[in-house]
Amino acid sequence: MAINPVGEVTGKQLQKDMRKYKQSAIEMGATDARVITTDVVVIDERVVAKCAYPRCSGYGSNANCPPYAMSPDQLRKVIKNYRYGILAKIEVPPHEIAGAEAIEKNLVAPYIQKINEIIAKIEAQAFYDGHYLALAFGSGNCKSIFCPDIECRALVAGQSCPHRLKARSSMEAVGIDCFSTATRVGWDIYAIGQETSPEDIPYGLRLGLVLIA
Repeated sequence: MAINPVGEVTGKQLQKDMRKYKQSAIEMGATDARVITTDVVVIDERVVAKCAYPRCSGYGSNANCPPYAMSPDQLRKVIKNYRYGILAKIEVPPHEIAGAEAIEKNLVAPYIQKINEIIAKIEAQAFYDGHYLALAFGSGNCKSIFCPDIECRALVAGQSCPHRLKARSSMEAVGIDCFSTATRVGWDIYAIGQETSPEDIPYGLRLGLVLIA
């Protein structure tokens, strides 16, 4: 694997790399991916508030969810230093994301795991291409995917996350409004809750974002 020297990534190379990451996301299983400018990303404190009220099962259970995750205000400061990103989506069949059976059996879990794997791999690709500050955000809470039956090691003094190369904060955990961000790039997205029937929607979405350069 060829590794670019840090500081030698030109503007032309960056554009080439962004196209490559978009294609990589699709090849790895994303339904679609877009190269975006960071002004497309909508950040709103109300998203994190919705993690707490009503309280999500992931809230406070792991290092990548609120109140431990980066705050929306911190993200605003960080994202100012990035120009581009890769926004990827996976469309989930209705019967695997909506309805009592889907919720009870957590049928969406493989899709959450897949989008998180995709963005983690793109983050790694970008790192080795010389974009060493690439930063990824996934979907859902990492504990439900990687450590469902044990305490989060990253919250234990003297220990670290055993899945630190894969586990990332979700977009919503840091205050990104996934609905508004998705619609800004032209994707249809549906609000899916406990009362949603699979017949009411064409699909559900799981999103991931990698900030680059």
